[in-house]
Amino acid sequence: MRTVAVTKIGSLRDPDEGARGRIGIVELPDQPLGPEDVRIRVAYSAICGSDPHLAEGFFGTDVPIGLGHELSGVVEAVGDGVRTGIRVGDRIAGNFLRFCGSCGPCRDGRQQFCEFIQDYNRPGMAETVTWHESQVYRLPDSVSLRRGCLLEPTSVAVRIADKSGMRVGDRVAICGGGPIGQLALQVMRLHGATSLTLIEPIAERREMALATGAQHVIDPVGEDQAARAAEITEGRGYDVVIDASGSTRAVRGLLDIAAKGGTVVYGAMYPHDFEMPLNLSDFLYLKELTLTGVFVSPYAFPRAVQLLPLLDLDALTETAFPFDQAVEAFAAHLSGKHPKVLIRCNDVDEAQR
Repeated sequence: MRTVAVTKIGSLRDPDEGARGRIGIVELPDQPLGPEDVRIRVAYSAICGSDPHLAEGFFGTDVPIGLGHELSGVVEAVGDGVRTGIRVGDRIAGNFLRFCGSCGPCRDGRQQFCEFIQDYNRPGMAETVTWHESQVYRLPDSVSLRRGCLLEPTSVAVRIADKSGMRVGDRVAICGGGPIGQLALQVMRLHGATSLTLIEPIAERREMALATGAQHVIDPVGEDQAARAAEITEGRGYDVVIDASGSTRAVRGLLDIAAKGGTVVYGAMYPHDFEMPLNLSDFLYLKELTLTGVFVSPYAFPRAVQLLPLLDLDALTETAFPFDQAVEAFAAHLSGKHPKVLIRCNDVDEAQR
């Protein structure tokens, strides 16, 4: 089975070609179809901001490392024991992780800490992928396969909203205008956010946010971030502050713009050795801030499916490369010139869409 994979560990941005990580197309063994499994002919698989971290060895260094967890496709086979009603020909997207449902954390309502969470973590930037039926969700008729591959990042935005504890009418700021930041902005708008602000240094991303519901934008390079935040919130600060940037520089100033009693959600992936100074007296004692993070998206996918038809996904899905140009697709992703880059893994017929 042809699969896009990390073939050499190293930063994909390393100026030293000898040390630079590499992406390629490799042959991996076909995945078995168990009695409760669903085999998917992949239509689109999107490049995630976390994929370069896999090349850097964040989750291990044994290559090849198959890539792809944001995908859509068409069901081409189902196991004899599938009970969810999924049928051959269904248009689907899904969760790259299977929560077992039987371990201690799953039975305690904390699927994100499932002790067997990696058992079905199979690469989906491939010709086909085989997942457990519990991972698979039918796409609404109004959502194309091209847009449907954003179900997984949409689930992250839903989980961020859950972790924020936001009340309707709360003032909300989001730092980082990449795909997760843009999706979180739309989800928080639907959730009733006010003073909805995107903090982002790239002008095109600020413009995208304004087009999809942001009320304000802040350029943290060209403007005084704290002063602008105070102006927008009339000196109160934001009730909810979300980091979707993963930037070690950007996260340092977010506590300052949070309102007293506010919540700060760190919703990105950060360098494993990054430590941020925290003044406990200022932020936890005097301001009583709640600080939390997001790992994966338990219990969020059914609601994310419901939200997909309500989101503006055009800008995030306009750039797609054919499967055989996966290396070029990653180069386009790394260039930062595109809001999101998709790989079309198969020419699945969707003429009616």
